[in-house]
This record gives sequence, C-alpha cells and structure tokens, in this order.
Amino acid sequence: MRLKTTIELFDYWNRLRGAEIAPLRNEVEPTQLRNILSSLFMLEMVDSDRVVFRLAGTRICDFFGRDLGGAAIDSLWAHGCDDIGKTAAGVMTHALPALLNATGYSAAGHRAAFEIILLPLRNAEGKCDKLLGAIAPATAASWLEVVPLEFLVLDRSRLLHEELGKSSVAGEETVNGSAPTRPLTIAETVRQMMSHLFDANSDVSVTPRHN
Repeated sequence: MRLKTTIELFDYWNRLRGAEIAPLRNEVEPTQLRNILSSLFMLEMVDSDRVVFRLAGTRICDFFGRDLGGAAIDSLWAHGCDDIGKTAAGVMTHALPALLNATGYSAAGHRAAFEIILLPLRNAEGKCDKLLGAIAPATAASWLEVVPLEFLVLDRSRLLHEELGKSSVAGEETVNGSAPTRPLTIAETVRQMMSHLFDANSDVSVTPRHN
C-alpha cells in the first residue's frame, strides 16, 4: 500500500478487528473515517454468486459518472477481468484482505492508476458476508473531475495477510534498510499455501488430491 486513503482504511480496520479475523459490520463508525468517506464503498453478496455495491462514496460514483448502488463489481472492469467478483467473494470466504492495483481508462483515452483495497466484515453470526473498501487514484488528475472512467484493468493483486500483525506506513523499508521484495500475488500465495499443505501431508503418507 502506498496511498494515504488505503493505508488509513487498512489501519482502522486492523485496529478495529483486534484479535478477530475481521471486525463486525456494526462496529464500523463512518464518523471515524470522515476524511476518506467519499472514497469508501461496501460490497455484499447477492444471489449466491454476484458481488454488488451496497454503498459507494460520492467520489467513486463521480469517477464513473453514475450511481453505483446495486451495480455488480464486475461491471467496472474490462472484458477479461470477470474474476474480480470471484476475488471479492474469496476475500469474504477466507477473511483475508486484498489489495488491487488497477488502471482506469476513459472513453477519450485518458488513464490513471488506482489502489483498491478489499477488507472483510463479519455479521452477528460471525460470517464474513460484506466487504469494506476504498478506491484511490495514485496521482491527482484534473480530468477525473469531469471525464468519467469507462472501465478498469487489473495490473496486480495480492493478499495482505503479512500486514495483519502490523500497521502500514507509506514508504516503509525492511529492517536491514534494503528495499522490500515484490509482494506475492493472490495466485502465488495460494500456490505457496498449497505447497506447504502438500509437504505437511507427505509426512503422514497422504497423497494430495487435485480438483
């Protein structure tokens, strides 16, 4: 995370959850996020397979030139990015926050880089069924105020499991002062987790199954 909006939201979410996998939906206080409220959104699952906007801040709606309430998250992305909804659903299912880096394009050919963060929220029964998130442009672009985005294209995605035990700081370096290594993408993380699982299973002579 490099942007103030996504860092502030992640740190708030991380403090709020405490020792839990995610905070409760009713624990989120919009007044404590007033400085970034217009850049926030909430997603929910409907019809068992669609992830839609329950709420979207005014700045986000202005980016796309329309009210996003009830719109599917997939509808903001270019053809070929249809798995964004599945990524959001996976964040809910596994209660692991994720960060997306994307480029937004206008019909006039403008483009801008964005950070998008997805953070799970629990209901009263303890199930993560909603996401709190933010969309923030990487740099100020005057055209974003007047020309709506046509679509987003995914550049990179990664899980934020390594950040769960610490607060995030923009421009943070590693302990030895060297530049941080490239973070794992979601696909790489899943492969790594499966590799560890297979190694553990091999110790007890269990043959892993491939779906």
